Amino acid sequence: MNTYALLSISQEWVDLFISLGKPTNVLAILTFFVGLFTALAVLRTLETLKLKLGIAPEPKKALWYSRKKVLESLTDSVPLEREGDVMLNHNYDGIRELDNNLPPWWLYGFYLSILSGVIYLWYYHVMPDTPLQADEFTAEMAVVEQIKQDYLAGEANKVDENTVVALVDASALADGKKTFEANCASCHLADGGGSVGPNLTDAYWIHGGSIKDVFTTIKYGVLDKGMISWQETLSPVQMQNVASYLLTFQSTKPANPKAPQGTLYDAAASAEASSADTSSVQP
Repeated sequence: MNTYALLSISQEWVDLFISLGKPTNVLAILTFFVGLFTALAVLRTLETLKLKLGIAPEPKKALWYSRKKVLESLTDSVPLEREGDVMLNHNYDGIRELDNNLPPWWLYGFYLSILSGVIYLWYYHVMPDTPLQADEFTAEMAVVEQIKQDYLAGEANKVDENTVVALVDASALADGKKTFEANCASCHLADGGGSVGPNLTDAYWIHGGSIKDVFTTIKYGVLDKGMISWQETLSPVQMQNVASYLLTFQSTKPANPKAPQGTLYDAAASAEASSADTSSVQP
């Protein structure tokens, strides 16, 4: 076995002992032993009842490490033949009460529970760098939310001219407006009326008026008309947002609209033709 393997095993043992020392794990271990001692005490009680009822024979003399000796040391109960020494005068329908000592397993477990409570209090409420469960939950939820946002951002960036859809939520349109005013208003004007670029408020389009057409035009540009390709500057999400915002100019009234250019775009007819093309594709 090489040195790296030995160091790795040693670190695993160190991590194990550290984890066992955590208050939550200490409580779990204490709970286990309390349950074990309880089970032993129940067994002791059952044996005592069997002896009283004559079900089991008298146990033979055992060695010091026998189960009987262990149970007696854990329960500290008076032997059956000497119960009269600790019997009280209380009588409840023939049931007599014994003045036994508290079982050591219970007493020490109680002391350990107090000690574990003090350790828990010190570890979680005194130590400044130890987060409470609520803080841990909040931190973990923040990590999950970040993972979710990263995933959604990655999925959104997969948008292309075949999967793009027109967005209507306010945040997407606000982002599209910001992008339009920063990059497109110089040629199309802030109200979409058109200047160097065409008017975006009428129903005439040079390269198509659907969301896919507009996205494609933004993405690849029209170099012969002086419009650059924006795919290296804007993300797919930004191009989808600005394309969606651009369509909101339809039927608005710009201050100084440019004359219509291109052909009249009929959205209903375009959708019907697209549906017919899709249905004609054989599986």
